[in-house]
Amino acid sequence: MTKRRRLWIPALVGLIAFVIVAVLAVVAAVPLTSDAVRRRMVATLSERLDADVAIGTLHWRVFPTIHAEGADLTLRRHGHDDAKPLITIKRFSADAGLAGLVHKHVAHVTIDGLDIEVPPNDQDNDDEADAGSRRARGRDESRADQGAGESDGYEGTIIDTLDASGAQVVINPKKKNRAPRVWAIHALRLRNVGARQAMPFDAALTNGVPPGEIATTGTFGPWQRKKPGRTPLDGAFTFARADLSVFHGISGILSARGRFGGVLERIVINGETETPDFTIKVGGHPFGLRTKYQATVDGTNGDTYLDRIDARFLESSLVAKGSVIDAPPGAHGRVVALDIVMGQARVEDVLRMAIKTESPMQGALQLTTKFLLPPGEADVADRLRLDGRFTMARVRFASYDVQGKINELSHRSRGLGPDQRSDRVVSNFQGRFRLADGRLTLPSLTFSVPGANVQLAGRYALKPETLDFTGALLMDAKVSETQTGIKSLLLKVVDPLFRRNGRTTIPIHVRGTRNEPDFGLDVGRVFKRGDKP
Repeated sequence: MTKRRRLWIPALVGLIAFVIVAVLAVVAAVPLTSDAVRRRMVATLSERLDADVAIGTLHWRVFPTIHAEGADLTLRRHGHDDAKPLITIKRFSADAGLAGLVHKHVAHVTIDGLDIEVPPNDQDNDDEADAGSRRARGRDESRADQGAGESDGYEGTIIDTLDASGAQVVINPKKKNRAPRVWAIHALRLRNVGARQAMPFDAALTNGVPPGEIATTGTFGPWQRKKPGRTPLDGAFTFARADLSVFHGISGILSARGRFGGVLERIVINGETETPDFTIKVGGHPFGLRTKYQATVDGTNGDTYLDRIDARFLESSLVAKGSVIDAPPGAHGRVVALDIVMGQARVEDVLRMAIKTESPMQGALQLTTKFLLPPGEADVADRLRLDGRFTMARVRFASYDVQGKINELSHRSRGLGPDQRSDRVVSNFQGRFRLADGRLTLPSLTFSVPGANVQLAGRYALKPETLDFTGALLMDAKVSETQTGIKSLLLKVVDPLFRRNGRTTIPIHVRGTRNEPDFGLDVGRVFKRGDKP
């Protein structure tokens, strides 16, 4: 044996000894028995998450790589043994290399059957807070809490990649008579899972109501173990094929996309939706509906505060703000409350929503209203509550007979002869309205054409389409001036009966149906001086 070869022997022995020492050091740091590993894991998770942790079974091996498999992992808040676990995992596995574990890195964790039960926010008052103040507080807290996550951090092992399948997140309401909100997550991938850093994620889940598929990507954390609702998140989402027919009275397939950020209990969302076949059952006409919105969502209970909605349908648009929150005790579902302004709209577009036939009139529309939709099983038309004002300008009627009567009313009210008449008469409307229980009440309605003004008050039932109005017709011309020949001479005697304050005032009623209205003279009111519609 040469001298050079003899010199390799101690070097090789020394290298082997070094490897053995290194392996022994790793083995000493990593317990080899499954029970020891389970105890270490329970202790670590309990300390890290400030919770009571239990693991049903755990199997462990260290060759050729470290691998663990377990089942029935549960996590509960301290002192809540009688409550549902915050987290339940049916099965899980973990893989790590020796070198990675020395540096506190686990290469991959797989979870199957993950159930996350989000408890009610105990810090909140049972009384509903003012929506405006909650939105403002939410924005402030979202900004402030973005950097506050590290205060609860724990310097521990980082999971490089975590994959979960068959998971669900259950949002439990404060009120015991409320059903929980369930989010089914088909696939979830988290990367760099550690308590002191935001975790990138990708997820695919099914939304409960309306049903549809959501794909989202972003960052989550660091986890706030003392106040889970303050855990930050940020990302983007798409919402595909949401079926709106689960809401009684409407239908359509909605898609949405947008961005979100903030903390779990105050998520600020900016997004847009498109529903190409939006349909209101009472009207039955599908039409395209597009919206852009900014909202603040409480991720712990699903309450949504709409800072602004810009919606466009057909050739009309509207702006709205309001809220979608839990219904009061005794009711199941959510209450939609909005303030709506329609500054640029068309009469025919709005009527297309509410009537099955083609729109009976065309014109410009301006409208402001409070919109309230309580929960329930009845159609939207029966549950909807409206209270507002409107104006309709330059209105023309689709029916030749109706428009002809409007033209005739204007001509006669001005005392125009046959050679002075025109078929281009337009009408203007304005008034107040209230909608409740499928009945539209108009406490004041004014209809005007050149030379005449109609003032009415009454109600219109949506489904039977019946009318019941009383009021007055005011004309510039005298009664006798609306006729010619012998009729004009005979009517001169009644001119004083209807002439008041320089105008002719005729008490009228409008009854019947929308397609066959019955206009008539209220004879009993003719002789009541000072009568008002």
